[in-house]
Amino acid sequence: MKKTAPTKEEIALMEPFTGLTLERVQVPVTQDEFAAAAAAIKAAGMVGFDTESKPTFSVGEVSDGPHVVQFALHDSAYLFQVHRTEGLPFLVELLQSDEVIKVGFGLKSDSGHIFKKLGVKFGGVVDLNVVFSMDGYRKEMGARAAVGLIFKQRFAKSKKITTTDWSQRELTPQQILYAANDAYAALKVLKALNLPRADLPIMGQNQPAQNPDNAFLLE
Repeated sequence: MKKTAPTKEEIALMEPFTGLTLERVQVPVTQDEFAAAAAAIKAAGMVGFDTESKPTFSVGEVSDGPHVVQFALHDSAYLFQVHRTEGLPFLVELLQSDEVIKVGFGLKSDSGHIFKKLGVKFGGVVDLNVVFSMDGYRKEMGARAAVGLIFKQRFAKSKKITTTDWSQRELTPQQILYAANDAYAALKVLKALNLPRADLPIMGQNQPAQNPDNAFLLE
């Protein structure tokens, strides 16, 4: 029998998830700032990951995102705006790296968008939807359901902020917090599962079949 995550109604009654505050999030602008961000991300070795794109509203309109790429560490996050050309060499290196494990939800679609936008292969990727499906949960878990399941906490996601213009030159404080904590929640969830790095289903590499007898324990 398939395991189930908490319902929206159950999550609504939970205590709020505590995410990163604004002062813990950096949006690099200069080459030196990008270099420092990339060094911190590489030193961490495993980071939460997500992307944001300007939404499309017309039929047939195709997004040219991602416009923002997020990397979260255990106490901070870095947001790379793709339009800032000073940061592109550092961003491409991080995206391609198999040494920097990038953890998030629904990253298969991000892989295609990244290749189309930047022409690079997305490496070192762990999709938490795959991790949870291996343990018998429905494939599309998502950050809100996972945080509710693992921490018994409510992860707030604002549709109003989701549909803002992520391609604008300067991000708003609300956008910065939203983007950073999407990536941060993913990292916190994986850390809580306490899976050995060797057992992580790296996209395109070691993706074990579903095996509930050898899965993480949540009870």
